[in-house]
Amino acid sequence: MQTLLYVMDLFGVAVFAITGSLAAGRKHMDLFGVVVLATVTALGGGTLRDLILGARPVFWVSAPVYLLVAVATAIVTFFLVRFREPPRKLLSVADAFGLAVFTVLGTQKALDLGTSAGIAVVMGVMTGVFGGMIRDVLSGEIPLILRREIYATASLCGAITFWGISITLQSQSLAAVISVAVTLGLRLSAIKWKMSLPLFVSHDKDR
Repeated sequence: MQTLLYVMDLFGVAVFAITGSLAAGRKHMDLFGVVVLATVTALGGGTLRDLILGARPVFWVSAPVYLLVAVATAIVTFFLVRFREPPRKLLSVADAFGLAVFTVLGTQKALDLGTSAGIAVVMGVMTGVFGGMIRDVLSGEIPLILRREIYATASLCGAITFWGISITLQSQSLAAVISVAVTLGLRLSAIKWKMSLPLFVSHDKDR
């Protein structure tokens, strides 16, 4: 199980680093800007999670391989995109994969540290969405979590799924696979069919 989570962790870092790099490319940033945006996107959510949970040092300080993966992915993406333009929806799809993986990892780490179910779910959602929030703010975009499409809700459902299966079936491996499928399925469905939660509409008019 630990090997699976480690591989998923590195995969999530690489995927979110790609989304950060592509977002930087859309804003015509230089190589340094691409690396910075990719790194904060890939490591931001996990860093905040570890700080809140008191897990010191944070994960990429105790294991610098995470930082190396983020930087290397950013540099490779920077040069590859120069030769071939990525599909327009690649950023959204890659972000969905990163969201699903980091949601699982955040929830799992919080549970392993002995937090309650509610805190574990919150940490899962935070790990999944915070890096993307930083990416969007630094690139001058409205964060995905604040847009109409289902985003944080997908992460929330995935985190609850992971917790529920881990508790009832006592299998984090199965929980991880199903949770990723739930989060990814909801997010990709929201992208394809423009799914969103009901909006709050007030009939009061400003005086």
